[in-house]
Amino acid sequence: MTAATDQRKPDRHEQAVGLPGWVWVPAALAFLLIVAPVAGLLLKADWARMPELLLSDEALSALRLSLETAAMSTVLCILLGGPLAVVLARSRLRGLRFLRSIVLLPLVLPPVVGGLALLYLLGRTGLVGRGLDLAFGITIPFTTAAVVISQTFVALPFLVVALEGALRTAGRRYEAVAATLGASPALAFRRVTVPLVLPGLASGSVLAFARCMGEFGATITFAGSLQGTTRTLPLLVYQARETDADGAVAISLLLVVVAVVVIILGRPRGSEGLT
Repeated sequence: MTAATDQRKPDRHEQAVGLPGWVWVPAALAFLLIVAPVAGLLLKADWARMPELLLSDEALSALRLSLETAAMSTVLCILLGGPLAVVLARSRLRGLRFLRSIVLLPLVLPPVVGGLALLYLLGRTGLVGRGLDLAFGITIPFTTAAVVISQTFVALPFLVVALEGALRTAGRRYEAVAATLGASPALAFRRVTVPLVLPGLASGSVLAFARCMGEFGATITFAGSLQGTTRTLPLLVYQARETDADGAVAISLLLVVVAVVVIILGRPRGSEGLT
């Protein structure tokens, strides 16, 4: 009992420690920097016409395309990024740090640069695109497939980072126990590793989906902006900002709502327990 009481006392003292007064000023400014632009959208919105603006044929087409391509891109991120995260977290390859830096490159690379790189790789005169065009008559740029590829390119690191972190947190001890019981690496991975990292996989998938929904730069560079084919919600906002400001604001608020929902769903459980 005495030891338990002694261990509780530091926690009580830590809870009693306040914050320096000056911290609140930059913290409030940072909060305002995030909230004020969104508040500006709320004040600018034409709420009377909101249903009309969001239910227009162009908006519904862009929403449908955004949801479909984001879903397909997220599945690709899981299928490709899952194994990649396992390699980064579990393998002992030489140069793993360099490999990880390359995987995370889309996080810091301007999306328009990524779109240009995809265009020179898969375009009709690109390294791979030329062969696809000559051999099979397949043209990827300015198609829905180009949207999916662009979204996958920019969103893949989000899933890899989340899943690699979950794998490292889970450790190897349970897999080692399974191996001592005679489980093969494939069986141990399927029955032990995958269930342990499912929360990280779910969180990474939600973040990847959100990134796909908000992708603009790589998409407009590699896929263009064709209604019903490549014009997703962010591209529609970009187009409408000059011709229909109210429509652009309405669609922007829709994307804000999607982002808030994603943050709530993707927030790790128990993170509030520190407060």
